[in-house]
Amino acid sequence: MERDELTAWLRLILTPGVGNATARRLLAAFGLPQHIFTQPRAALENCASAAQCKALHSIPPTLQEQLDTTWHWLHGTSPGGPVRAIAPLGHPLYPSALLDTADPPLLLYLLGPERFLNPNAPALSAAHCIAIVGSRNPTAQGQTNAKAFAQALRASGLTIVSGLALGVDAAAHEGALADATGDSATPATIAVVGTGLDRVYPSRHRELAHRIAAHGLLMSEYPLGTPPLAANFPKRNRIISGLSQGTLVVEAAPASGSLITARMAAEQGREVFAIPGSIHAPQSRGCHALIRQGAKLVESAQDVLEELHLPAAPGSRTDAKPGTDVGTDNSVTIENTAACESPLLTALGFDPVGLDTLVARTGLDTATLLVQLLELELDGVVARLPGGLFQRTAQA
Repeated sequence: MERDELTAWLRLILTPGVGNATARRLLAAFGLPQHIFTQPRAALENCASAAQCKALHSIPPTLQEQLDTTWHWLHGTSPGGPVRAIAPLGHPLYPSALLDTADPPLLLYLLGPERFLNPNAPALSAAHCIAIVGSRNPTAQGQTNAKAFAQALRASGLTIVSGLALGVDAAAHEGALADATGDSATPATIAVVGTGLDRVYPSRHRELAHRIAAHGLLMSEYPLGTPPLAANFPKRNRIISGLSQGTLVVEAAPASGSLITARMAAEQGREVFAIPGSIHAPQSRGCHALIRQGAKLVESAQDVLEELHLPAAPGSRTDAKPGTDVGTDNSVTIENTAACESPLLTALGFDPVGLDTLVARTGLDTATLLVQLLELELDGVVARLPGGLFQRTAQA
């Protein structure tokens, strides 16, 4: 992108009071953003209000600083490192799936391997994407489910889209990256963030962001330097759902932001999937509400692939339940695990249970119970939850 073209796009985005809808009307009327700023006020008034026209004839005070920062970022790629790119509407790197949505972003900042950011062979045009979203505070089982579904769906060729947030988002990215190689034709995962790409939020995901940039893509519509503002995260959810053929909600409380993503997916004509959970778990109530509203109940990656009319990869275990080893043919299952015969696991069931309840169910004393629970926890078949609760995991 030439500097003059970048200047015009940034000026359009930074003009106060001019939102995406007005900007798209102006672009439809006058073509490139450079042409917008040369129009007389009378011509602009056919597409914008009087206040917006006045703002368009003024240069935003932060434009020069933003231009210098963006130009330096764009050309600051280190040898062998991820490539940086900017894709405005109409650019070959701009994802075509977003053009089918009601509010496509004007411009996208992209960071990833050069093979995914080649304008002559844009990887995003060839990618089949599935969004995986959910609670920032999932149960241990929810985290396992997110990672297992992501790994299985990626093994079948789908690109996993999420938001780099804590909890389910991070687990989905991790699952997608589990078997990532340096020669894949499509991104393993795409992280759509709510900040500028020169920031990582939350900061604890810096190492995860570096791995995504090596095997997938980081994406944002926000200018460089944009801090983690609360209003930006629900807004970016339309990009997560818009990139994807469907959205899978792993766990969600009734007021979870992931339900916003699911609603946007439905409005965009995409599929919505939900994993059911315990009727006693607050993190499952959002998923249950989605299922009542018509979302597809899924228990395995194969359920998702069938709804999307996509084939499973040869040798992949898309029929495996979450928590099993999805990459091999000799996966451990509930039926052939000796630990499943444990009376304590039977007493646990699959809902979170407190120690007093387990004492009543098993007749064991507290000390014996704690020893057995610790052994099962070390084996990875029981998880310790906040509040002194224990829950059986999918491996058990």
